[in-house]
Amino acid sequence: MSLIVPKFDESVIVRSAEAEVIGQAPITIRLLADSSSTGGALSTQRVSLLDGADGAKPHRHDGSAELFYMLDGTAQLLSGEQVVTAERGDLVIVPPGLAHAFAAAPGENADILIVITPGVERFEYFRHLERIAYGKVPPESLLEVQDLYDTYFLNSTAWNDVRS
Repeated sequence: MSLIVPKFDESVIVRSAEAEVIGQAPITIRLLADSSSTGGALSTQRVSLLDGADGAKPHRHDGSAELFYMLDGTAQLLSGEQVVTAERGDLVIVPPGLAHAFAAAPGENADILIVITPGVERFEYFRHLERIAYGKVPPESLLEVQDLYDTYFLNSTAWNDVRS
């Protein structure tokens, strides 16, 4: 196991009004701090999902853990082959290599703070997702950038069963 020593020497302060917002209801992503601003320590965003909206399909990160902190509402999170229901104040941390996904629980809203550590430049990934949502690039284009963003898509029967 290696220790990540972040290389930044000033506090990172992100004002809510200045954060870039990707998407629109029912899915919005507030980009808070990317790996480049935290010296590689982490990248973080806030995801708001309305009325049972899907967040991320099943995937894994080989080099990073992902932390989900429920700011408000109720979400379903895939962790391996287990689907967990998380509510306000709950924390779920998924280790590197483990399949995971998230969505607002059916009929519910979810407001989630997500932290990936060590950090991976993720802001451009979310911009790419927005281009897909608006039909500017095809969904298959994500397969071309899996290595760049350490995001590898998977199939999960457990997730499909719960979300269908």
